[in-house]
Amino acid sequence: MQETWRWFGPDDVVPLHAIRQAGASGVVTALHQIPYGSLWDVEAIEQRMAVIAADASLALHWSVVESLPIHERIKLGEGDLSGLFDTYRQSMRNLAACGIKTICYNFMPVVDWTRTELYHPLPGGGRALRFNMHEFAAFDCFMLGRAGAETDYSNEVLAKARVWFDRASETDRETLLASIMAGLPGAFDRYDIPSLRLMLDRYKDISRDALRENLARFLREVIPVAEEFGIHMAIHPDDPPRDIMGLPRIVSGADDLAFITSTVSSEANGITFCTGSLGAGPQNDVPALARRFAGHIHFVHLRNVAKEPDGSFMEADHLGGDTDMVSVVEILLEEQKRRRDAGKTGWRIPFRPDHGHELLDDAGKRSFPGYSAIGRLKGLAEIRGVMTATAQLRGLPT
Repeated sequence: MQETWRWFGPDDVVPLHAIRQAGASGVVTALHQIPYGSLWDVEAIEQRMAVIAADASLALHWSVVESLPIHERIKLGEGDLSGLFDTYRQSMRNLAACGIKTICYNFMPVVDWTRTELYHPLPGGGRALRFNMHEFAAFDCFMLGRAGAETDYSNEVLAKARVWFDRASETDRETLLASIMAGLPGAFDRYDIPSLRLMLDRYKDISRDALRENLARFLREVIPVAEEFGIHMAIHPDDPPRDIMGLPRIVSGADDLAFITSTVSSEANGITFCTGSLGAGPQNDVPALARRFAGHIHFVHLRNVAKEPDGSFMEADHLGGDTDMVSVVEILLEEQKRRRDAGKTGWRIPFRPDHGHELLDDAGKRSFPGYSAIGRLKGLAEIRGVMTATAQLRGLPT
């Protein structure tokens, strides 16, 4: 598989030469400075490509776009969307004209990946991302004050949430809000409590079925352009894979992935297979999902989580946690062989190590949460070892 690395652009504290030292060759990035719904023009794309390619000795190239974001009005199905769809399609064409043909995107309403702790302490001094269900319930029920929120949580979680809230200082509550908002990289509005309430109110009449239909409409609008220009669209699963703050999540498990891939049946309409996002759902057998949807996987995030009975989870070591990473890697290598044997060009599947722990000298470097250098390097090295050993034992191409 093609080893890639997420890079947040020139402001990322992890420089391009560190990507090369980690052993990756593909860069996964986006034009985060461009507001959602605005055009990615060729000049801006080429400028980013030039930065990546400036040092030829690194032999890096822009491999995957993560993400080409979808404007909230498209998710809402709100108003005349023709201009937003036109702009999105033109951005796709411009990326393809520059040779970038794998586009990761998500359809999570309002917020992206969600955690309640960005720096949970680990033995030895490392730090990890963590989702505490009782803290999220405290936010939802007592800080946000969402009507009916209490029905989404068990009595045990609510009791712990009340204790946390009553003991929390104003700084604790501000930190929790900032942590929940941290999954929104780039050009976006960071919500405070009043603005988040207003945003959620816009979704009050959007059911799961309605959101699904809005996603289906998006696919019908953009997949023909993807087919024309050889683009692979790869939707990212919900993180966590459950409804949050009353918002429906529609990319959370097998039924959702089946709906997406069958709604517009096309090789261009595929999946970003994130083992961590899917792995946070107790309903999900991640290797089984990898095998069932292997033919639709265009991009892969490899990470692991350790789940707890109340719905909490923490980012684990890449080969730790609850997901059998060895089985997932084997399934992906088998799918690569199938594509190669079928004569497909670009048969290698790009993957990246996702959400590493903050370790050693990365402490305090102000990297994006979950995206410090050493933790991801450790994860990439571990996955590379599994990939190499599996390929040799099974006679599969890496």
